[in-house]
Amino acid sequence: MNTRNRNGPRWAAAGLAAAMMLAGCAAGPDYSRPAMDLPGAYKEAGPWKTARPGAIDSNLRWWEVYGDPALNRLVEAANAANQTIQQAQAQYRQARAVADAARAGFWPTVGASVSAGRARSNAGGVMAVSGSYAAAIDASWEPDLWGGVRRQVEASDASAQASEASLAAARLSIQAAVAQDYLQLRAVDREKDLYARTLDAYARTLKLTRSQYDAGVALRSDVAQAEAQLKTAQAQSIDLEAARSQLEHAIAILTGRAPAQFSLPPLPAGQPWMFQVPPTPTGLPSDLLERRPDIAAAERNVASANAGIGVARAAYFPALVLSASGGFGAASFAQWFDAPGRVWSLGALLAETVFDGGLRKARDAQAVAAFDASAAQYKQTVLGAFQEVEDNLSTLRVLDDEARAQDEAVAASRLSEQLALAQYRAGTTTFLTVAVAQALTLSNERTAVQLRGRQLVASVALVKAVGGGWSADALAAPDAQALAAAGQPPAANPSINKNE
Repeated sequence: MNTRNRNGPRWAAAGLAAAMMLAGCAAGPDYSRPAMDLPGAYKEAGPWKTARPGAIDSNLRWWEVYGDPALNRLVEAANAANQTIQQAQAQYRQARAVADAARAGFWPTVGASVSAGRARSNAGGVMAVSGSYAAAIDASWEPDLWGGVRRQVEASDASAQASEASLAAARLSIQAAVAQDYLQLRAVDREKDLYARTLDAYARTLKLTRSQYDAGVALRSDVAQAEAQLKTAQAQSIDLEAARSQLEHAIAILTGRAPAQFSLPPLPAGQPWMFQVPPTPTGLPSDLLERRPDIAAAERNVASANAGIGVARAAYFPALVLSASGGFGAASFAQWFDAPGRVWSLGALLAETVFDGGLRKARDAQAVAAFDASAAQYKQTVLGAFQEVEDNLSTLRVLDDEARAQDEAVAASRLSEQLALAQYRAGTTTFLTVAVAQALTLSNERTAVQLRGRQLVASVALVKAVGGGWSADALAAPDAQALAAAGQPPAANPSINKNE
């Protein structure tokens, strides 16, 4: 008897030590980010890339490089009121709450109950009425011996980080959409200004043609052709209103307002084109893994799926549940504190599923397949990001060359128009020559304005493609205090190694 008393604490201590050792393990594979063969440089290059490109400053509001106060106000309004951003913020809060709920699995569950009742009974023909009063506190705890809870917390934290990155991606997408729509709208304003100047020139040409006709040196067909040219330009100018209205409506929705509640005044006539295509440092291809929020979200989803494998495999092992309860129970409150009225219990349950018809195996296979799908999605997201950067670098390079050639075409067509008008006044050429020269000038000038708009839109797309200054270091790390209280080490910040 004494021997058992001496060995009991030793066995208990040994069992506790074994449980603590097992608690240091976690079922399932440890996470390793899927490796990819990254190129050392982009295929496309251009004069806007510096010799040593750097990252966009994440503290700098990238849209301010365009130097337009109206654009700055619109982007800020979108940040505050856009409903897509609001939805992403709510989803992020939801993901954080799920992570907090998973972390609660580290702790015991404690409950309290109070009851009172009266009952009438018949014992041997004697009716008796008795009362009962009880109060109890119950506690149960399932130690995380196989790391199932830790893997669930790991999965939930990674999902929350993915949601946070998705929020950043949504915000960047909306900012870029506002900037692109605004710049396109201003390009339309410049086209309208161009048409206003062209209509004035065509009106003067019509007046000249009528004078030539009255003097008998021009045909009536010249007057009709000049009138047709003027009216055609007027119709084309009116048609621009539809494009401008649609862009204005799109900006209204992006900033969280109904189109009827929003208007954007046109640029003053004759105001010079003030937007310049800003230089965008693109960095190296490996930088995208840190600077693109959609890539970071995809990578965090892979981490969450990897932890899900551990959650599934922890179900193969037995579960240990420790329970305790204590309280008072008696026929009256006064008897609660007597020895018979005090009750307590301690217990332990070790349970293992012997047969489940392949349920755990199926869930394990499901978790592995989910990981493979997430890894493939991550790699596809990275490849898509490379394509976006290359596409926009290529677009900017081509548009830069095209714009220079178009500027030369504009200069040549203006000279041709001037010479044709001079010859027409002198009576040495027909009005057809003037009409052709003027139509070519309008076409070339309109193309030049559209090219500048396309350059600005492509520059915004490139800023978006390289992450807009965002960094994976901005992702919130799991709550270190809560992890420490649960005996778990805090997770490292999920920044991505550029050398991989």
